[in-house]
Amino acid sequence: MFAAYFDCPGGPENLYMKEVMKPNPGEGEVLVKVSASALNRADLLQRRGKYPPPKGTSDILGLEAAGSVAGLGPGCTGRWKIGDAVMALLSGGGQAQYVTVPEGHLMPIPKDMTFIQAAAIPEAWLTAFQLLHFVGKVQEGETVLIHAGASGVGMAAIQLVRLAKAIPIVTAGTPEKLTATANAGAAVGFNYKNEDFSEKVLEFTQGSGVDIILDCVGGSYWEKNLNCLSTDGRWIIYGLLSGGEVHGDLLARLLSKRATIHTSLLRSRDKEASNGLYINGLTFTEDALPYFSGGTSPRLQPLVDSVYPLHKIAEAHRFMEENKNIGKIVIEMPV
Repeated sequence: MFAAYFDCPGGPENLYMKEVMKPNPGEGEVLVKVSASALNRADLLQRRGKYPPPKGTSDILGLEAAGSVAGLGPGCTGRWKIGDAVMALLSGGGQAQYVTVPEGHLMPIPKDMTFIQAAAIPEAWLTAFQLLHFVGKVQEGETVLIHAGASGVGMAAIQLVRLAKAIPIVTAGTPEKLTATANAGAAVGFNYKNEDFSEKVLEFTQGSGVDIILDCVGGSYWEKNLNCLSTDGRWIIYGLLSGGEVHGDLLARLLSKRATIHTSLLRSRDKEASNGLYINGLTFTEDALPYFSGGTSPRLQPLVDSVYPLHKIAEAHRFMEENKNIGKIVIEMPV
């Protein structure tokens, strides 16, 4: 089979499409013929040698995939049959023509949805779902500040906050991205490049601040985050785009608001992703996935920014590094 590959860490130019051995499903595993995967910042970090896959997992890039069941390993329970349209969150291996997945980690693709659209769901939507429900324990009527609002996770979080009957506020870096977040349901958005988002958030919340912050930026935002976090608020860090160093009296500021910091990485939560990520009595498969189908209200929709064939994987990485995408960058596998 063909797969996205690199021989040594470095820039996008190191990527190419390589012919490798097709995997065989083990005990309780399903072989999926991949039609589409999607690109994540974790793939960029892995390519640079800064985010190795968990021990014992595939070193091929790709944390999600959509396709059809092509084989069943020994011990499978009959939950899936050959030809079923499925998608999955993965520890790796998604950017290849075939991948093996524990049967409990597979999710059905909603009816009338293409493989391209489905590939934009697992990583972003499961990340947003677990940040909001498992970590943040979002409640009806709360306000949630979502940084990188036009990213895949950001656009998913906006819609899931609305589904939870809470209020999403976002930051983004261009007017186009803010427009996209408004169309997705953001109550208000602020351009972090030319506005002090903490002041704007306090103004919008009439001084009370936000209950939850979903932060993939890290170090450079710490003061502004604490400025606009409510008393007893939850600050959830799931990425460090600006680095992890903090210079200042973080703990005293945190203590004065009785606030809490949570951290989360979905790649290290692969067991919790089983059965669609079971969280506090909720599962993504049962409590969110049905809203992707037509006729539901509210309707959840994955946003695909662009599609690249596998042999142009380097171009896809360059595009993501330019930070221009609104929504997900999808990688289409060769037939």
